[in-house]
Amino acid sequence: MSSASRIPHLARLAHLTHFAVAAAWLATLALQPASAEPLPARNGFPSQTVKFVSPFPPGGGNDATARLVTARLPEIMGQAAVVDNRGGAGGNIGAKAVADARPDGYTVLTSQVSIMAVNPTLYASAGFDPVKNFIPITQINAAPLALVVDANSPLKSFADLAAKAKASPGKVTYATPGNGTLSHLVGVVLSKDDGIAMTHVPYKGAGPALTDLLGGQVDVLVTSTSSVAGLVQNGKLRVLAVTSPRRIGVFAKSPTLEELGYAGARFEDWYGFFAPAGTPPERVAYLNEAIVRALRLPEVVKLVNDGGSEVVANSSEAFAAQLRQDIDRWSRIVKLSGAKAD
Repeated sequence: MSSASRIPHLARLAHLTHFAVAAAWLATLALQPASAEPLPARNGFPSQTVKFVSPFPPGGGNDATARLVTARLPEIMGQAAVVDNRGGAGGNIGAKAVADARPDGYTVLTSQVSIMAVNPTLYASAGFDPVKNFIPITQINAAPLALVVDANSPLKSFADLAAKAKASPGKVTYATPGNGTLSHLVGVVLSKDDGIAMTHVPYKGAGPALTDLLGGQVDVLVTSTSSVAGLVQNGKLRVLAVTSPRRIGVFAKSPTLEELGYAGARFEDWYGFFAPAGTPPERVAYLNEAIVRALRLPEVVKLVNDGGSEVVANSSEAFAAQLRQDIDRWSRIVKLSGAKAD
């Protein structure tokens, strides 16, 4: 049976309603001031700067997502909001820093499904428990991942990539934002179920991975749509495929893996905000309302859509339910794949 007609048993588990990030390629526009209705402080909160920890270096989707919101929160909250980049270990370092932070509402984690639902199973010791150590604030947005190559790459289509990888297993290299990311697991599943055996090259975020892709050090990059949307639009990158039908903006006409014959090969990612466990409920509620207001601003919705994703902006309770579901699904995928990260 050909790989194109086979339903991968791992990918079949990945029929998720997951989400990716805001428009990294429009990060400079995200810094423009916006008009937003002020939200009065409650019981003295907030009275100082709120810090948003991005567990990856600047230049990727996580960083752009955090800045998209922090650029608008001062007008809404009446207090400054800043981004603190703490990359490393597939996002574990930044996540642990927030888990260990004082639970007062002034330290928030900008996280994603790979960190919260994958890393605790993938890593022998991630350093945090996604349920016990955090309170979900709100889910940000929704999108697929993209498989892209340099515009001058000899790989003109996903069929070219599959053929080369099958002819010379391990010769094709694929970059990802790090071990344990959904991008990593896409490669694992393609290799395990479809014989598209590529060598994984993990980076500390999408920014460094993009640099090496454009420099010819790696063949393919698997990452969030928003991390590469600008380079796709200006013709510097070519999209070979995306991982789910949830595609808009410059990815609207990109083929999905399922459309290319890989039945069941659907992967989606989400990003969201989390507070340390023990943060007072009223402060979590305040942060949810402020962030949701920012995410629902028309220009923010446009920026998110232009980057290839859709705004979610749900309640803390709805996000918590999604997190529990994702932990169950992705932990099974990791265990079945046999993937491990040190």
